[in-house]
Amino acid sequence: MHESRTIAILAGLVVAAAIGCQPQAPTPETAAETAATPPPAIRLAGVGFDTPESVLHDAEADVYLVSNIGGSPLDKDDDGFISRVSPEGEVIALKWIDGGGEDVVLHAPKGMAIAGDTLYVTDIDVVRMFDRTTGAAKGEVAVEGATFLNDVAPAPGGGVYVTDSGLKAGASGFEPSGSAAVYRLGADGTLNPLLKGADLPAPNGVAADGDRVLVVTFGARELFTVEGDGRRVLAELPAGSLDGLEKLPDGRWAVSSWEAQAVYAGPLGGPFEKLLADVPAPADIGVDAKRGRLLVPKFTENEVLIVPLAP
Repeated sequence: MHESRTIAILAGLVVAAAIGCQPQAPTPETAAETAATPPPAIRLAGVGFDTPESVLHDAEADVYLVSNIGGSPLDKDDDGFISRVSPEGEVIALKWIDGGGEDVVLHAPKGMAIAGDTLYVTDIDVVRMFDRTTGAAKGEVAVEGATFLNDVAPAPGGGVYVTDSGLKAGASGFEPSGSAAVYRLGADGTLNPLLKGADLPAPNGVAADGDRVLVVTFGARELFTVEGDGRRVLAELPAGSLDGLEKLPDGRWAVSSWEAQAVYAGPLGGPFEKLLADVPAPADIGVDAKRGRLLVPKFTENEVLIVPLAP
C-alpha cells in the first residue's frame, strides 16, 4: 500500500514537471513587447557603393536611390554615380545614372530630391536634373560662386530648396569658403538666395515644413528656419557636424550627426534623443514612410543601412 502510494506521487510529479515545460501562451504584455520590436536592419555592404552620400526613397517607383561621390567631394572628375536599390536590399542598377557615361556629367553627387517628374541632384556648384523614371539628363543650373552644394529638398509649389555648405579644401581638412547659403530653385530654373553669409555655420540638411524651410548645420549644432533675411534657431542638437534632416512617420524629425556617430530624433523645438547609435559617418539620411524605415548611408564605409523603425 505504501509503495503504491509512493509510485502515484512520483507519477504526479513527473506529469506536473512535463506540463511546466510546455510552451506557454504569450501574455498580452509579452505579445505587445514582441509586436513593438522591429525586425533587424538590412546592411548593404560590398555591393559596389563608393562614398555613398545620400539615400532617397522614390515612393512612386518604390525604389531607393543612392548617390555615390566616387572620389573627393570637391573633385570635378566625372566619376560619380547614382544607384537603384529595391526595398528588399537588392541592387537593381549600381550605376543607373553614371558620370562615366557619354551623355551624363556627374562629379560628386550629394543630396537628391524629387519634384514632379524631375530628380534634382547637387554636384559641387551645379544642380543637375534627371528624368525620375529613365535617369536621362534633363539639364542643369549652375550656382555662381558656390563651392559645396550639399542637400536639396522639394519646395512647396514646385522646385526645390538647396544648401551650399560653403566649404573648400584647407591645410587640415575643410574650411569655410565664404559662399554658405540657402537657395530656392524654381521649377522654371530661377534661382533665388533665401539666406547668404559667411557667418552661416555650413548649412547642410534641408527640408520643408509647410511654407517654411528647415536647415541643420555641419559647422554647429543648429536646427534653424529662415525668417526674413536671417535665421531663427529652433533647437540645438546634443552634438554637431549635422548632415541629414528628414521627417519620420511618427511626426518627429531625424537628424544625423557625424560627431556623435548617431541619428537623433525629436520635435522641432527639441529635445532630441538618439534614435540610432554607433553609426560612423552617417550622411544624408532618407525615410521610407511606406514601410517605416530609416535609410542611412555610411559615407566612409561604403555601406547603406535600412533600419526598420519601431511601430
